[in-house]
Amino acid sequence: MRSAVIVDIVRTASGKGKPGGALSGVHPVDLFGTLLASLAERNDLDPAVVDDVIAGCVTQAGDQALNVARNAVLAAGFPIEVPGTTVDRQCGSSQQATHFAAQGVIAGAYDVVIAGGVESMSRAPMFSSARGGHPMAPLGERFPSLPNQGIGAERIAAQWRLDREALDTFSAESHRRAATATAGGDFGQEIVPIALSDGSLYTEDETIRATTSVEGLADLRPSFYNDEMAARYPEIGWHITPGNSSPLTDGASAALIMSEQKASQLGLTPRARFHSFAVVGSDPEIMLTGPISATHKVLRRAGLTIGDIDAYEVNEAFASVPLAWAAEFNSDPGKLNPRGGAIALGHPLGGSGTRLMATMVNHLEATGGRYGLQTMCEGGGMANATIIERLG
Repeated sequence: MRSAVIVDIVRTASGKGKPGGALSGVHPVDLFGTLLASLAERNDLDPAVVDDVIAGCVTQAGDQALNVARNAVLAAGFPIEVPGTTVDRQCGSSQQATHFAAQGVIAGAYDVVIAGGVESMSRAPMFSSARGGHPMAPLGERFPSLPNQGIGAERIAAQWRLDREALDTFSAESHRRAATATAGGDFGQEIVPIALSDGSLYTEDETIRATTSVEGLADLRPSFYNDEMAARYPEIGWHITPGNSSPLTDGASAALIMSEQKASQLGLTPRARFHSFAVVGSDPEIMLTGPISATHKVLRRAGLTIGDIDAYEVNEAFASVPLAWAAEFNSDPGKLNPRGGAIALGHPLGGSGTRLMATMVNHLEATGGRYGLQTMCEGGGMANATIIERLG
């Protein structure tokens, strides 16, 4: 059977997803297009051999409308014959893009694909694509208590008995790990410089706060408390704050994926192999528990246990999500988001999946680990999970 490998994987540094953020002046087409051009240049790859470009993007409106993947292909200077398509599986969109790409390679439909994603939350604000009506409104009869994701995060904290101190301690550690990795140059291999309008190059994550402390986070007020929600969910302790949630973020990421045979023909050295895939639906009324069932599913498919995994990236949309996941699998805290997660490194929605994978590939290479597992909670109650195997 054909196998799909990652030859290279890159990302932008994260920018604050608001006006005035470091990347707010860069069009999302240029964010993703810069990565496409970089992958070709870094690997001395003729772009004409790319069979397809698959990009994840959640808010497909405004600057991100009209198939941002195809527009980025053209902006990158690729031949007009190279197609592109944009997919939306909410926060897991770029992880799903890598699944589609790798599965296409395994099936023989592709030889070379670039998969990734982009989100400029400063230029295409979250939910702006849903203006004019709530897209989930017709589901009210079946699911009468559809909450926002923050309420889902609060319900997870209550169900797994995660108090404010546990959430804030985890969040402060995310910043500490990310700051340590930055200072040690650990992100240097994965970050592609982005040219800004003033002529400078942007290369370091703006969202990391190295001075973050549990004491400082304790002063923040809950984000989702109000009298109506308190009456509806009396079990909630109201512990979710901006400090233990991922920030609004601008960023992009991309992976060069191909068959092992094609990599050999092109004289390229694969860095990792796709081992197993899973995608699941989960309860949309709590919304964010999908990573647990997706992980069970992908481990079964892989024939592995959590003890076989050398690093796990569980997206830190809210601190309660990876902490509940960790409790379910009795996992090693040192292997969970070892270079920090989205609370520190940001969560550019459609670009987050490949960002996690870029960090995981580089961490496995640096530590000599063999297997990495990545999973991502997704809006509407879904999750993807991926297991990769480091090569070399």
